[in-house]
Amino acid sequence: MRTEPARGWLGPRQALVIGAGLSGSAVAHSLASRGWRVTVLDQADGVGAGASGLPVGLAAPHVSADDNVLSRITRAGVQATLQRAQALLQSGSDWALSGVLEHNLDGKRRLPNAPTQASSPPSSTPASATQIAAAGLPPGTPALWHAQAGWIRPRQLVTAQLQTPGVQVHWDQKVNTIARHGDEWAVLDAQGQTLGEAPLLVVASAFDSLALLQPLPGFAVPLNPLRGQVSFGHLSDLSATQTQALPPFPVNGHGSFISGVPTPDGQAAWFVGSTFERHCEQAPVRVEDHDANQVRLATLLPALGEAMKTQFGPDSIQGWAGLRCTLPNRLPAVGPIDAQGLPGLWICAGMGARGISLAVLCGELAAAWLDNEALPLPLDLVKHVWAERYVRS
Repeated sequence: MRTEPARGWLGPRQALVIGAGLSGSAVAHSLASRGWRVTVLDQADGVGAGASGLPVGLAAPHVSADDNVLSRITRAGVQATLQRAQALLQSGSDWALSGVLEHNLDGKRRLPNAPTQASSPPSSTPASATQIAAAGLPPGTPALWHAQAGWIRPRQLVTAQLQTPGVQVHWDQKVNTIARHGDEWAVLDAQGQTLGEAPLLVVASAFDSLALLQPLPGFAVPLNPLRGQVSFGHLSDLSATQTQALPPFPVNGHGSFISGVPTPDGQAAWFVGSTFERHCEQAPVRVEDHDANQVRLATLLPALGEAMKTQFGPDSIQGWAGLRCTLPNRLPAVGPIDAQGLPGLWICAGMGARGISLAVLCGELAAAWLDNEALPLPLDLVKHVWAERYVRS
């Protein structure tokens, strides 16, 4: 942050949020839980049309030997997400505190040299020989075990957050322009009709945020698209041998592998992915990305990858693809875009591939700042996600 602006919102406690995905629903929930009246607009016809339609993903921390900024922020984010899931979701069907084994490929991950929480057992430790064997990896494979981690179905989390009392959602609302009208921000469609007005406007529509905000004077948040594809199949289609080879918990490290989670049609499935394609603004499901995910599985879990080869045929494999939104330093942008030049205009975007781990934390950070509460992050970390870090001096 350039300088720390005064905390606390002095105007009417009414907000308009553009985007009903992970970020927008998290902001809406956090504000409404504090007594705000929140209206959410989304161009889709229902939940899960964008990146929040991901069938399943992981809330798992990033670790580093020096416990760097990204590690500390994602650890706080995972904790916030798991607390939210426990409060709002059904364990076993919507989410699970399953723990996650991280295959430490190429030795890129190192646990902090000093304990991060001296008063409690570490949430990330070297994986035990039993855990490594359960994943089907050879003895001595370098791996970490994240006890405070698990899988979540984003659509279920978004739905639950949007059902918070005080939140109204309007679907099929394509915002074309935002403009300042007196003391309020107005959002308009392509015909110039006003879709909503409020003193506080939070733009949380992932990469679509760029088109809305770029015309404004001084806007400089460098949002970029990040396409990802997940491949999956039903557990009922696996042979007994393939089923026996499945790890009992999610594994990540080169993408991730998760099994036993229901698809939207209710059938239990396995999932592998995701691909990472930068600077792509379209998200079709591609055959070549199924092939890439097969290679990803073979790298992450070689024995399972070999056993699952037959499941990547065109008659078996299914896919989901979506666009995430990322920033160059892999950290999001949350808060006022320019508190002086554009008062009342906030953003919550740029979660990249860590939307599940970061969106809840960012929503809480925004609401706590506006309500002058204790922040969920220390200020030395807040400055790394605060949107005004991009204000042109």
